[in-house]
Amino acid sequence: MTARPRIIGGQTSYFDPRAWRSNLRLASALTMLAFVISHLTAHAVLLVSFARAEAALDILMYPWQTLLGTALLLTAFFVHYANALWSIYVRRSLRLSAWEWAQLALGLTIPAVLMAHVIGTRVAASLLEVNGSYTTVLITQWLRFPWLGVVQAVAVLTVWTHAGIGIHFWLRTKPWYPTWRILLLAAGLLLPTLALAGFVAAGNEVLGAAENPDYVKQAFAHSNLTEAKRSAIVQIVYAGLGIHAAMVALPFAARGVRRRFRRRQRPAILTHASGRSVPIVPGATVLETLREHAIPHASVCGGRARCTTCRILVTKGFDQLSVPSGLEAKALARIVATAGIRLACQIRPSADISIVPLLTADASAADGAVRGGLEGNERPVTVVFVDLRGSTGLGEAKMPYDVLFVLNQFFHEMTKALEATNGHYSQFTGDGLMALYGLEAAAQAAGPLDAIRGAREMLGRLDQLNQRLRQDLAQPMRIGIGIHYGEAIVGAMGPPRSQIITAIGDTVNTCARLESLTKDYDCAVIVSRRAAEAAGLGMSDRKLHEAAVKGRAEPVQFYALKARADLPI
Repeated sequence: MTARPRIIGGQTSYFDPRAWRSNLRLASALTMLAFVISHLTAHAVLLVSFARAEAALDILMYPWQTLLGTALLLTAFFVHYANALWSIYVRRSLRLSAWEWAQLALGLTIPAVLMAHVIGTRVAASLLEVNGSYTTVLITQWLRFPWLGVVQAVAVLTVWTHAGIGIHFWLRTKPWYPTWRILLLAAGLLLPTLALAGFVAAGNEVLGAAENPDYVKQAFAHSNLTEAKRSAIVQIVYAGLGIHAAMVALPFAARGVRRRFRRRQRPAILTHASGRSVPIVPGATVLETLREHAIPHASVCGGRARCTTCRILVTKGFDQLSVPSGLEAKALARIVATAGIRLACQIRPSADISIVPLLTADASAADGAVRGGLEGNERPVTVVFVDLRGSTGLGEAKMPYDVLFVLNQFFHEMTKALEATNGHYSQFTGDGLMALYGLEAAAQAAGPLDAIRGAREMLGRLDQLNQRLRQDLAQPMRIGIGIHYGEAIVGAMGPPRSQIITAIGDTVNTCARLESLTKDYDCAVIVSRRAAEAAGLGMSDRKLHEAAVKGRAEPVQFYALKARADLPI
């Protein structure tokens, strides 16, 4: 469904049904989870006593038994239930990941395993004037119909597992989640364990008390549960199960009708970077199409526009797509996506399209936080290489741990210099490093000047470090710095689980050559002519050098600067 523009206050706004459905799904899920937590907490108190559990149940359930609470809970249930059925219908492919199938299957099972309990308690109390209590429920589930006790335990596990999967895949894209994950998992395991333990303890207590025949008679007399009412409850349960089965079958039947109706339409073609071309079922997202044809593609959040790991670069057919809106627009803004980047889970092409995945198929939630456009594209960037002079002699004169201490101090200072001047630490090169300036589109023009400032900051911090370590060094440490500006392929590169933001290309090779020339020219910094001009430095009074670079037909021109004081800013 395409977002429809509205004019509000002179500006165009988009009503995105998918965004509203996502928000309603989350709100309804959290509402029902709050009810479940209240209910299980009361069950856990059964470990103490029946009386305390009944008191806890009255307190915890009171908000849900009010007219407003009941309306809120029923609304949350029907919204969540309808959303589950709609999600089945609206999908063009049912090739889902294991966790998506687990969550969907468990969610559709919940009404069936809870039907008898809900109707036998809340519905019976409202329609049949049955006075439910822990005692009558436990007698029914442990004494009269023990299989209901098994169903009740299964229901607790089903509901909690379904909720746990949903909470995990909702929160896993949050940056704070890894820190709190173990604590949340512990709490998530503790509550149902205590609730089931309370259920078992109370059930055993009821079995012991039921040896007195008057105990059961008095309990049912107090509950006002007659055989006629029990028969009515059973009939309502059967009717509820039948309605649920029909409702679950409905979206699957509707999918079959839709597929039969649209079979005659000529489908659009999706061309993947791997070379495969596959048809797109009308109305299907790119992610659904890839899954339908078993083409691996990342999607941590399951196609809910939360993680952005399904991001793609559209190389053909971009103009035929509707503009990003709602959840997709927010997600793309969050990663500062560049032109051509879309989310595979949100776009539904109606014309031929060609795409390039921007993250590996096994990308993690953390990978989705990488800024858009850093997956590997050509752009202007300022490259800086830094090399520590005489590091071999340092290793010969000191014990390994002493060398490690000195090097850690050195890299700490260099990193601080980069942070202070908008630089990005890209690669560790043994006794040196590679840095990038101007990664952000808005900062590209300032990159060369920031790099010059970074060189000054590095040399200044190195002087301070030499002063602090003068008792430990036979001679002061020296560095050589090369700075160059030009086009390079910039992006997240390396193995899938340890990628770094770096650059490759002629500009990087040239900068590495400039850094090595600091030895030949016995200087601290070499700045390429192009970097100096891009930085707006007045260097006309400086001698312009040039040197050959392997792989380049033209020599590179540069300025050799002896010391920090020679940097013209």
